[in-house]
Amino acid sequence: MVYRAGIIGTGGIAGMGILGLHEQDDIGSKKVRSSHAGGYTETPNVELNAVADVDEQKLETFGKAWDIPSEQRYVGHESMLEAENLDIVSVCTPTYLHREHVIDAALSSASPSAIWCEKPIASSIADAEEMISVCDAEGIELIVNHSFRFTKKIQQLRSLLADGLIGEIKAVNAQFRRELLRNSTHLLDTLAFLVNSRPVRVSGYVNDENDAVDALDGRDVDDAGGGGFVVLEDGTFVTIDCTVAREISSMSIELIGTEGKLYLNNDDGVWQYWRLEDGSHVEAPLPGIESAWSWDTDYEEAFPNAAGHIVDLLEGRDDNLSSGEEAFQSVEIIIGFFLSHNTGSQVDLPIDPSLQDITITSW
Repeated sequence: MVYRAGIIGTGGIAGMGILGLHEQDDIGSKKVRSSHAGGYTETPNVELNAVADVDEQKLETFGKAWDIPSEQRYVGHESMLEAENLDIVSVCTPTYLHREHVIDAALSSASPSAIWCEKPIASSIADAEEMISVCDAEGIELIVNHSFRFTKKIQQLRSLLADGLIGEIKAVNAQFRRELLRNSTHLLDTLAFLVNSRPVRVSGYVNDENDAVDALDGRDVDDAGGGGFVVLEDGTFVTIDCTVAREISSMSIELIGTEGKLYLNNDDGVWQYWRLEDGSHVEAPLPGIESAWSWDTDYEEAFPNAAGHIVDLLEGRDDNLSSGEEAFQSVEIIIGFFLSHNTGSQVDLPIDPSLQDITITSW
């Protein structure tokens, strides 16, 4: 069976390049593999049939780059969802539009069986919960593109940790670039995937700095650098630092357990493992993992891996690796950070229902 796919939004993650990952002059003009369109075109039984955007120039550029016939390039997502019969719909629009576009797709005559939504899932807890609820009610798989989950080495590492590689995890220290909603969602979701314990309390700090101010054309957003601590339900203590600019940051995670420790630095290409022997940490090879995770290979492979995973979901061969429920955790922590910063207090999770409409604007 060949599955028909459509994309809402023709920006960078859809297939035209991302600031900081691709050459500045290529962004918006050349197609890139590490994208939703790239994932679809590398999956044998998926065809990218249609695309929609409100910007006609971007729509034309994307359509030509990815060989989408002109009659299947739609101005506005409503037109595409009304005209097309689609098995998979990608939502690649700014975060504040995710709720509208996911729910519109779920309730449309396009009748998709899966919706592949960009991270973070939404700008508010209420929006995320509604997206999850509607997709559940319609029998649609909601897959959130936290791309680290779709890389082989992160999956291998998760299995090793579940098997007791470093014993019982007691503390985690993690650092990535600002901003919280746009970037630290990657870090928080990766930790949720590896540690597999839900957050119950947070304390946060926000520095009001972001790296996209020049690209926002004067539009104000709440999203900014920040961090804090997170306490997980199993007692694990996690520190998060996403305060610094992209050019001086490193995506690093240190996990400390009762029988060893790990240091993972994805930007510098360093993964180190020490096992605890007679009270001393002794460095050893990571079982079954030959080299560190890298942006050049592992991140590139995440998108075809994700598209292939969606096919496996549709054919009943796998369970959802990156569900809306899983993605919800990172958004709740980030909103908890903002609440904590603005109230000067620790915040218990889940967040009180009266506060679930709080929205963090991003782009």
